[in-house]
Amino acid sequence: MIDLRSDTVTTPNEAMRDAARDADVGDDVYGEDPSVNELEARAADLVGTEDALYVPTGTMGNQVAARVHTERGQEVLVERESHVYKWELGGLAQHAALQVRTLDGGSRGVPTPEQVREGYVEEDAHRPGTGLLTLENTHNSKGGVAIAPEKIDAAAEAAHDLGVPVHLDGARVCNAAVARDVPVSRFTEQVDSVMFCLSKGLGAPVGSMLAGTEEFVACARRTRKLFGGGMRQAGMVAAPGLLALDNVDRLADDHDNARVLAEELADVDGLAVQPPETNIVLVSTESAGRTADAFLDDCEDAGVLGTQFDAHVARFCTHWDVDREDVEAAAERIRDAL
Repeated sequence: MIDLRSDTVTTPNEAMRDAARDADVGDDVYGEDPSVNELEARAADLVGTEDALYVPTGTMGNQVAARVHTERGQEVLVERESHVYKWELGGLAQHAALQVRTLDGGSRGVPTPEQVREGYVEEDAHRPGTGLLTLENTHNSKGGVAIAPEKIDAAAEAAHDLGVPVHLDGARVCNAAVARDVPVSRFTEQVDSVMFCLSKGLGAPVGSMLAGTEEFVACARRTRKLFGGGMRQAGMVAAPGLLALDNVDRLADDHDNARVLAEELADVDGLAVQPPETNIVLVSTESAGRTADAFLDDCEDAGVLGTQFDAHVARFCTHWDVDREDVEAAAERIRDAL
């Protein structure tokens, strides 16, 4: 079986397993785990912030950020197809008691400064006011598009002009950096906090990083505890994360494999393929007269796993557990299945 459901299915290599076994550990709630402390320092350096916090999941990182940046009852501006809104179980309402106002970010999923200004609500006796803008890069639902840092800057600056903080859901921001050939820190210059995942294309088994100012991270640390994320000898899972930080450049291999897969599938009658910018390939099955669900059932029977994104859209995601031979074999199996 060739598993292209997500880059979350990556398995740790032997070096990561060795690092977990041999990790220096302590009680992280007391700030005494040396592996976690090193990971947080290196992560902050990667994204160009004062400090960083290790969290179990990207979703927790996003939700902690929302809680820290806002007051209960405020509005949060989100792109209508964004992960923080679409795929996190209504956490903005449940964890931070926020009211969501959606913006249409178009084909690339990033709101314009004009949209930010139009979506802004000033606090008064009748309205709660806008407390946060969230952005996403790469944008998952738009097919892993790598949004230009200038677009992130423009939206963030519009929010800041209104006194609104900005959080970047950068689960795959390292993919964006590789695709754009710029440092990861270039995407965070104008935002107040950023979350990025270690457990997707970077290959770690567990964990994400939430980064920002020292004051923000201190508040986030308390909120992480509130959300049940206060871990003890977390160096066992943080140590593989340290190795994951060395894997940013190899994301280019996943991008190359995604392009090969897309080119092969584009030649299959009935499939329309969005050219990938990173490691996500979106495939429309409408012209084939099949729903995405039925198409993926056929793919699974042929030995390839993907995920359904819409009624007629399937997603395939390349990662370090699949190589060029695997994606070529996957394309052939999908062609045979159709």
